[in-house]
Amino acid sequence: MPVPWFLLSLALGRSPVVLSLERLVGPQDATHCSPGLSCHLWDSDILCLPGDIVPAPGPVLAPTHLQTELVLRCQKETDCDLCLRVAVHLAVHASLQAQVVLSFQAYPTARCVLLEVQVPAALVQFGQSVGSVVYDCFEAALGSEVRIWSYTQPRYEKELNHTQQLPDCRGLEVRNSIPSCWALPWLNVSADGDNVHLVLNVSEEQHFGLSLYWNQVQGPPKPRWHKNLTGPQIITLNHTDLVPCLCIQVWPLEPDSVRTNICPFREDPRAHRNLWQAARLRLLTLQSWLLDAPCWLPAEAALCWRAPGGDPCQPLVPPLSWENVTVDKVLEFPLLKGHPNLCVQVNSSEKLQLQECLWADSLGPLKDDVLLLETRGPQDNRSLCALEPSGCTSLPSKASTRAARLGEYLLQDLQSGQCLQLWDDDLGALWACPTDKYIHKRWALVWLACLLFAAALSLILLLKKDHAKGWLRLLKQDVRSGAAARGRAALLLYSADDSGFERLVGALASALCQLPLRVAVDLWSRRELSAQGPVAWFHAQRRQTLQEGGVVVLLFSPGAVALCSEWLQDGVSGPGAHGPHDAFRASLSCVLPDFLQGRAPGSYVGACFDRLLHPDAVPALFRTVPVFTLPSQLPDFLGALQQPRAPRSGRLQERAEQVSRALQPALDSYFHPPGTPAPGRGVGPGAGDGT
Repeated sequence: MPVPWFLLSLALGRSPVVLSLERLVGPQDATHCSPGLSCHLWDSDILCLPGDIVPAPGPVLAPTHLQTELVLRCQKETDCDLCLRVAVHLAVHASLQAQVVLSFQAYPTARCVLLEVQVPAALVQFGQSVGSVVYDCFEAALGSEVRIWSYTQPRYEKELNHTQQLPDCRGLEVRNSIPSCWALPWLNVSADGDNVHLVLNVSEEQHFGLSLYWNQVQGPPKPRWHKNLTGPQIITLNHTDLVPCLCIQVWPLEPDSVRTNICPFREDPRAHRNLWQAARLRLLTLQSWLLDAPCWLPAEAALCWRAPGGDPCQPLVPPLSWENVTVDKVLEFPLLKGHPNLCVQVNSSEKLQLQECLWADSLGPLKDDVLLLETRGPQDNRSLCALEPSGCTSLPSKASTRAARLGEYLLQDLQSGQCLQLWDDDLGALWACPTDKYIHKRWALVWLACLLFAAALSLILLLKKDHAKGWLRLLKQDVRSGAAARGRAALLLYSADDSGFERLVGALASALCQLPLRVAVDLWSRRELSAQGPVAWFHAQRRQTLQEGGVVVLLFSPGAVALCSEWLQDGVSGPGAHGPHDAFRASLSCVLPDFLQGRAPGSYVGACFDRLLHPDAVPALFRTVPVFTLPSQLPDFLGALQQPRAPRSGRLQERAEQVSRALQPALDSYFHPPGTPAPGRGVGPGAGDGT
């Protein structure tokens, strides 16, 4: 009979209330086993290296069940430590986990012990229990969580595992026997309206440490606030700071003192609402993205298609499927191309919690495209349908829907390669087909009819010369009102300091497109920019914008200020300082003459982001036009972008709030990368200043 080795692995955490515990005398670990078995504990710990599973050579001894029990290990009657007893039940199987490793983890340490067990041949019954071996005992920290693994060495089967939560001093009737509990600060949590109070009832002479942290399912905790305090304290937390994984750790400032941990907000509805409000989706590459949130979330995500006009985003399930989401873990969708109408929906408990169109910032506003779903069956059978709010309309179709009316044109575009393929696999594909040209054809007929009507009306009015002036006056008003309805043209210029700043610019441009503005930015015209060259592209855009009575927005950043200063000093800019698509660098040769000759006021405005650049850092020449800080001066900025003679809209504040909400996720992502606490969002007094 081979001699088996058993490994038991433990890690630390928290537990149920215990009223009375058995006491063990002496500092040494020990082991004992069922009658008939012989067992031995190795003198020293071993490395926690479980190894790979290997085939069993024959009948071997295997652990089948783990049991734990809390005990006290005492040197004296009033000098005890909390300890965890582990019992491993054994049976003879065709596979064996032969080393019982007690591998425990009291962050950041781990420990493994090795037990040797031998079974007499008379007790060997294949598949039947032969008894158990008990290990006394593993000393664990109060208020911690112990994770236990049991497997043999060599390892013949998947390891057993068990999790045991340990009480802290408040849950122990025998706390007077544990010296580390004698001076422990007592902590209570109470509510006061929207606020939460942490009440520490300690003497005025007692010094203690208090720490707030986000407990993580995987990885070490994320510290939020830490302070050393004296005497009784009442610390107030704002309800907006509560999340389910916010935990409190408190301990006396004495050598080897016990730290008490509580996580009182796990079931708090406000904490769960705050968690989803703080969650953000971040696009990393064309296909990869992640969910950034303070705590672990039970969630699943899928792609959806959002059409212009305010209709709900339609999940693309099927043909795609829902994917489980892990916070701060990179996820991928099998996309071939990105599209501004593609969005990500995140559901939890079958309820929509989060939706963001991740590709809109880099690819521009929503497009009036039709999404075609191709389904592939056996023997090369294919069917096509167009996704609409009412469902997926088969093509061709005689229905009265928009996609059905355009069905013939959409199929022609698909066959001629004018549709963009977004996804493809053996079961089907997704195609985005533009419809702008068909809408333009329809409007061309309308305009032709209007021109014929206008010509006929002109003849009639010319016959009545007295009314000609009135007619011209009305026509001029109509032209002006038509231009106002289309929105003022705005050309956005910036320096491509880094990819994060480009995403921030894309978010601002997308937000401005939701207003009556026609925004042009090089981010959305990379193909034309490469074909024409930056100087020619900017010159054409600037001329068109100013001829239409539009406005050029100079978005200043540290990189833009450096380039402007360099041009003002030398009149030229050294090659290679920025990328080939930096229209701001190319634009300076055209922008500077407008400022030097006094033509800029009324046609240019400046802007910069709060916390990134102070307006005083902008060169004085460019401060001859208004320079606004965003988002703090959004109402004034949007007012400057209106038509020069347009009346001040009463909805300006509402539009500013709309732009600010659209811009906030990009600002949070740029100024507070994931894993770093945001300034001003700490909790407790002096948040962010650990001692």
